[in-house]
Amino acid sequence: MRWNLDALVGVSVGLVGVGLVVAGVVWKGRAVRPFAASRARSAAQREYARDLQRAADQVIATARRSAGEGEPAIVTVEAVVRTTRERYGYREVERPHAAAALRRRYEHWRCAVDCVTDAYG
Repeated sequence: MRWNLDALVGVSVGLVGVGLVVAGVVWKGRAVRPFAASRARSAAQREYARDLQRAADQVIATARRSAGEGEPAIVTVEAVVRTTRERYGYREVERPHAAAALRRRYEHWRCAVDCVTDAYG
């Protein structure tokens, strides 16, 4: 009788594990894309801002790498817009949003020492 109880517990644990895996596969995207329209919009806005910030970081890093010895790195809002479109797949990227993201990252990375930008104009 002892062996049957152990087998029953083992099978039960296995079935619970399989059930959790199936539940994870079925409900995978729900935490990323909320059901409520307002929550979905706010999640999309956060993702857009995060992607703009990442694009600004990439543009700053690329400009710094490509600048010659003793030359300032030139970082443009248009480069941030282009990178956001190409890398993150946005059709519409508003220039004021890209400029704001670039200003934030420009100040964060203390770029005034070795960079110039049109984000303040």
